[in-house]
Amino acid sequence: PTRRSSDLAAVKTIVSSRAFIEKAGIQDIAQAVESTGAKIVWLEDVREKTTTFDKLLGAVFWRVPLTKVSAAEPAVVLFTSGSEGSPKAVVLSHGNMLANAMQVEARLALTPADKLLNVLPVFHSYGLTGGTILPLLIGVRTLLYPSPLHYKLIPDVAKKARPSIMFATDTFLNAYAKGADDDDFASLRLVVAGAEPLKADTRRIWKDRFGADIVEGFGMTEAAPVVAVNSATHGKHGSVGRLLPTMEARLEPVEGIDEGGRLWIKGPNVMMGYMTAERPGQLQPLADAWHDSGDIVSIDREGYLTIKGRAKRFAKIAGEMVSLGAIEIMVQSLWPEERHAVVAIPDKRRGERIVLVTTEDEADANALRLHGKRSGIAELMLPSDIIMVPEIPVLGSGKTDYISTRKLAMERLGQDKAA
Repeated sequence: PTRRSSDLAAVKTIVSSRAFIEKAGIQDIAQAVESTGAKIVWLEDVREKTTTFDKLLGAVFWRVPLTKVSAAEPAVVLFTSGSEGSPKAVVLSHGNMLANAMQVEARLALTPADKLLNVLPVFHSYGLTGGTILPLLIGVRTLLYPSPLHYKLIPDVAKKARPSIMFATDTFLNAYAKGADDDDFASLRLVVAGAEPLKADTRRIWKDRFGADIVEGFGMTEAAPVVAVNSATHGKHGSVGRLLPTMEARLEPVEGIDEGGRLWIKGPNVMMGYMTAERPGQLQPLADAWHDSGDIVSIDREGYLTIKGRAKRFAKIAGEMVSLGAIEIMVQSLWPEERHAVVAIPDKRRGERIVLVTTEDEADANALRLHGKRSGIAELMLPSDIIMVPEIPVLGSGKTDYISTRKLAMERLGQDKAA
């Protein structure tokens, strides 16, 4: 945790490893956290102090809880990704976590015969619930890999471990495929993609090269985190699946959006509430058990959800609502091998202007304009500027860091042009 997050959640004790601190190069963060008065328990010290008698006691009394808790009590405090703003401290109960794991199990046919490879960080709700708690509850053998960023090493790990299931994001799946041999992921029967939109090319590459079916899901930290997911037998390409069992949803109208609306959710997996900087360590519960997701979605007659974009990821250009996510998908179809991020920055004349930040070093405005026309995209919606970069900023979860990308765009264009 950073010093800010530990203050916000009123953390008093932190369990960590000296080896991890050294390899991650975050000694300064550890010192800053200690300076707040928090105690750090080092796993290396715990291992040295653990006696044979302690191990025997653990083996005999493993069914006896050290502390009795209620399912309604807080289990974890997780921070949202912060891809579009400051991270929020989300408080999830034991019931929230267990309910979500069982909701996912009802959709995905996981059995103790499976073996799961989880490359996602467990500080992220996707990696914690889907990649750690769910397999523990079902009895699925699980291999936890410490970093999803080891693009060249993970294919070799998969080849040796022979997992049947893997959880990942589109960004990571693309990176692994580029450095993998065709038989590295041949053991996989199911790949679950979430946290960001799944590209059609990613699905095709994994099916053609590795024979693995990718099912796309949708979630948020506030829902512990899965809200909807496709399955191998019940799915619809382009959608993120149906709402999980026992969940409710409602759509509120959004000005300028003709099809769909702003999604609100309710269910046993929806968080207890937030902790805020104004009242650190204190739970701010949901007013009526409904949570505003901030996502614009449509729901068809069969119940499949299609994500239109984040409410914050819409720009108002000359009075028209423009989906930045839709523009990203259009750009991706033109230059599928590269990464792209579309952001909106202030504009004196039209209110906002759209900027494309891309790793395509031969990005051409005319080519983009022609492709947009063929795709039925109005010229008003096309990026006004193109900025070429070696890499798109990303968060630890693999999501695009839109805060940093927008800042980069404004710096490149200059304050006099951007404002």
